[in-house]
Amino acid sequence: MDNPQLVFSWKAPLRPYKKQSPLILRFYLSVALLLSLIVFFFGDKILLLPIWAVLALFYILTVTPPAEVENKITKFGIESAGITLRWDSLSHFYFSQRFGFYVLTVVGAAPYLFHVYMVVPDDTIKSQVVSFLSDHLVYKEKPERAITEKLADLLSRLIPDEEQGPPSVSSTRQAVPL
Repeated sequence: MDNPQLVFSWKAPLRPYKKQSPLILRFYLSVALLLSLIVFFFGDKILLLPIWAVLALFYILTVTPPAEVENKITKFGIESAGITLRWDSLSHFYFSQRFGFYVLTVVGAAPYLFHVYMVVPDDTIKSQVVSFLSDHLVYKEKPERAITEKLADLLSRLIPDEEQGPPSVSSTRQAVPL
């Protein structure tokens, strides 16, 4: 049975995800150990709990792939992961890129200004989403970025990228006559 109110839908992961190498897990562990030692020697032992809780969160988000959800654009609003947002509660939308995926960010109207993030897997779906959403919402190519978004980008640049493969070893040995 087709829903006559459905305008467009697509399936995508719940969040952008890239399988990480064990190198990134060692990086998280070493940063947590370093911070724990610093906190321990300054005497604030209670701060060890949030440090290790954040490490557990990073581990879970790095190892566990996200579920696939169906995102829908209807005549009345947007549905994503079982949550429906009406057009009159939304303000504008924009795209960013993370791990090779486009991330659609829909911003709620004032005074709430909530953000809804949906993954768009490729360019064809992105162009269709832009055409459908621009009938109801304002499309911003260069959105204003909050200080928290700028700090998150700064921190994500500090995390090392995984290596693209084993380094190529060229043989430079020559046969030595006996």
